[in-house]
Amino acid sequence: MAAALAWVFALGAPLHAQMDMQHDMHMPAGPLGIPEARIGSGTSWLPDAAPMHAAHFRLGAWTVMLHGRAVVQYDHQAGLRGDSRVSLIDWAMLAASRTVAGGSLSLRGMMSSDPWGVGSRGYPLLLQTGESDRGVPLHDHQHPHDLFMELAALYERAVARNLAVSLYAAPVGEPAVGPAAFPHRPSAADDPLAPLAHHWQDGTHITFGVLTAGVFTRTTKLEASMFNGREPDEDRTNFDYAGRALDSYSARLSVNPGAHWSVSTWYAYLKSPETLHPDESLHRLGAAALMAQPIGRRGRWAMALIYGANARIGTGHLANSVAVETNFDLDGMNAVFGRVEYVRKT
Repeated sequence: MAAALAWVFALGAPLHAQMDMQHDMHMPAGPLGIPEARIGSGTSWLPDAAPMHAAHFRLGAWTVMLHGRAVVQYDHQAGLRGDSRVSLIDWAMLAASRTVAGGSLSLRGMMSSDPWGVGSRGYPLLLQTGESDRGVPLHDHQHPHDLFMELAALYERAVARNLAVSLYAAPVGEPAVGPAAFPHRPSAADDPLAPLAHHWQDGTHITFGVLTAGVFTRTTKLEASMFNGREPDEDRTNFDYAGRALDSYSARLSVNPGAHWSVSTWYAYLKSPETLHPDESLHRLGAAALMAQPIGRRGRWAMALIYGANARIGTGHLANSVAVETNFDLDGMNAVFGRVEYVRKT
């Protein structure tokens, strides 16, 4: 584990510092004057004070944003169930936005080379569960992300002085479930490992088929989604539509009471999420509080408290999870981070 953290310090932080300079040059605001820094994964919100490591430039009427992350890690998990592996974990996102019909249209594409850099079995992570490899459930390993992480369009338009509506359509995207996904959370910015509660909290962040409608003010957003409830299959380079439909639904309430906080709560019904257990559906619910705070001239501190639970339909059993994570970016070049979790998996 120590080797993995060392690689994060060496390779991740310089990219953050470089992109911060570009971000300070151009920060377009959305409808109602909401800052772009508030945009998390999918349609989720972050604190307005959250750092945004991105480069911006103009291309005609479009504002284009590029950001991403790459970490080379040596991951050693000890014990009889442990394993060791060198992996490349990465993702890159390109977004373009412009004014259309009195509102804002944003087109997004996000991709990862995890299918090759991490491999089908994933990287070692003791106690992790979720998805499968070669028809066998993955245990003590974190599955790779798909090649296509997001292909989406978001349209937002003000309909009154302090009221706007939004529509998000994604062949690959994220429904209104959970907080911002861990690759996008400031509190997990320098941690290369996925949460053990990933499939209790933000595991729907790559979903093949999503429609989300929302209404929001400057501080509050209420949204609802219809989506394909099935998790990605073992082929990480294709589109998982065969035999599926928008068969699941969710709702989420998000509130940003000030520049440094974002809180949310959600409920979802997921129809047959697991390929190996097609007859099992579940309810998912949770709540989260995210915090971001500048420290000194270049330092930034972020923290998250997340609760998520799954209830398999017909069992009467609620499996709970709680995660507390923090990331202290000392100067744009060095960071200290950590995560503490409780997850009930049996």
